[in-house]
Amino acid sequence: MSSTEEEQLAAVKDWWERNGKPLLTGGLMALVIVFGWQAWQKYQSNQAQGASNLYQALLETSLTPTGKPDTAKVAELAGKLKSEFGGTAYAQYGSLFVAKVAVDAGKLDDAAVELKAVLDKPVDTTLGEIARQRLARVMGAQNKADEALKLLAGDAEKAFLASREELKGDLLVQLGRSDEAHAAYEKAKAALSDEAAVGGLQLKLDDLAKGDA
Repeated sequence: MSSTEEEQLAAVKDWWERNGKPLLTGGLMALVIVFGWQAWQKYQSNQAQGASNLYQALLETSLTPTGKPDTAKVAELAGKLKSEFGGTAYAQYGSLFVAKVAVDAGKLDDAAVELKAVLDKPVDTTLGEIARQRLARVMGAQNKADEALKLLAGDAEKAFLASREELKGDLLVQLGRSDEAHAAYEKAKAALSDEAAVGGLQLKLDDLAKGDA
């Protein structure tokens, strides 16, 4: 090999050391990132599908001749949702369903436990507000209307304002605080369209008016 060829070979080796390896490393890193992201996306999709299937099965426990859920099946499926998909929206909606089943069975303490768990760490504001209002209703049924009102203190988002104020009114009626109940019902009515305000809410206002007469 001539000195010129040796010099050319040395130049190629030098270029490879300086550029080739970093390029290869960068290329491999890019592949790792791409395939890693795809794997994560697939995992997330599988997780969501699995949670969705379990939640659907939970809802289907009500499809019995009597319309009453199989409580043993409810407990089994709800347990799986919590253990395998805890902290997801599906798991928390599952808890809301379990709470409803408990209320229907007269097990208010069990319902309160489920709802508090969602309220402590809601996946989103919608789930948090649903859990808050349902827990307040359960507390009212437990003769804890004062505590329930504290739970509903503060402002609600516009979408939930009417239902929260109407619930406050119901609790205030339970406590015999008619004037405050009337104000809460009026606030709920103002948050609704004219069409939506006509119905049960108006009947509650009318009942209070009759009581004052």
